Amino acid sequence: MSRESPTSQSTPLPLIDLSPLSSPNPTSHTVASLSTALSTAFSTTGFAYLTHVPLNCTDTEVFSLARKFFSLNDEQKMSVARNIFRKVNGNTYRGYFPAQKGEDNLKEGFEMGSADRKRKGNQVRDTKKGAGFDLEEENVWPTGFSAERTKLEKLHAELQALSGRLLSLLAMALEKEEGYFDEYMTDSLSTLRLLHYPAPNTKQQDLCCTPHTDSGILTLLHQDATGGLEVLSSDEKSWIPAPYIPNSIVVNVGDLMSRISGGRFKATMHRVRSSPGRERFSVPFFFEPGRECVIRSVGEEGDGGVVYGRHVLEKMRGWVEFGDEGGEEVREEMERGREVLVEA
Repeated sequence: MSRESPTSQSTPLPLIDLSPLSSPNPTSHTVASLSTALSTAFSTTGFAYLTHVPLNCTDTEVFSLARKFFSLNDEQKMSVARNIFRKVNGNTYRGYFPAQKGEDNLKEGFEMGSADRKRKGNQVRDTKKGAGFDLEEENVWPTGFSAERTKLEKLHAELQALSGRLLSLLAMALEKEEGYFDEYMTDSLSTLRLLHYPAPNTKQQDLCCTPHTDSGILTLLHQDATGGLEVLSSDEKSWIPAPYIPNSIVVNVGDLMSRISGGRFKATMHRVRSSPGRERFSVPFFFEPGRECVIRSVGEEGDGGVVYGRHVLEKMRGWVEFGDEGGEEVREEMERGREVLVEA
């Protein structure tokens, strides 16, 4: 079952209709047209809206799930907080992170991987920080959240399947066989992230997420009507608003996909502008290959590649929700039952 037709809205970012993917036997011409449309979008803006997406969960349902999680009390959320925020917890990679002090983290979040993942006991260790992160750990869930858990697990599975189909189309655009990226699906570490940006006050800065590129392969984003997403123009002189369009999702490529394409596809800088007096919810899905998957450029025979697990671990050093700095202070505040304030 596909979503309802999206509402028409003017935007400088391309809109790509995925309705052919819902057909059991799309024609080769249709598939080639989709491949070309994605390639054109990623070679220019690096971003696009996807409409008629083959997902069973509507926008309203997605954000209802996010609201339900963040409406839990602090004790319930901290029961699944990462170990750096609650030492008695064993989870290091999946789970909840509270809002922390810092200019680029005006948000709280919850992360989950595939429901099919079983703990293998493999741990990737960051020796410089002395912190262990189990990239392959199982999901953790708060009590009394079983119905929502089932829906989120299904959403993760559907977004993973959609990512696989998009990768097949991109393989064609890169003049490779459709199954070129199949190995990327093996033991995939893809992450579904629920995010809540509390309503900012007048003392906070204009941005609740500063300019950055995504580090991975593909990002599929559900954003609510609050909006605020902005994409850097191709001439890097202005920011292009990417407003909420009902019944659509936003897709963009990350640094690794840019590398894979030999720079043909753009990992574009983007940011999120605050909306004073309004909270914001977003639900990004980050397609990630397996921990041992080697990422190489399709056009450079001498590219020795990068192992995905090492790549993501290196990137995590700069992500405040995985850093030790501020973690102790957040733990103490939460344990004392006080609200954690986010300062500009």
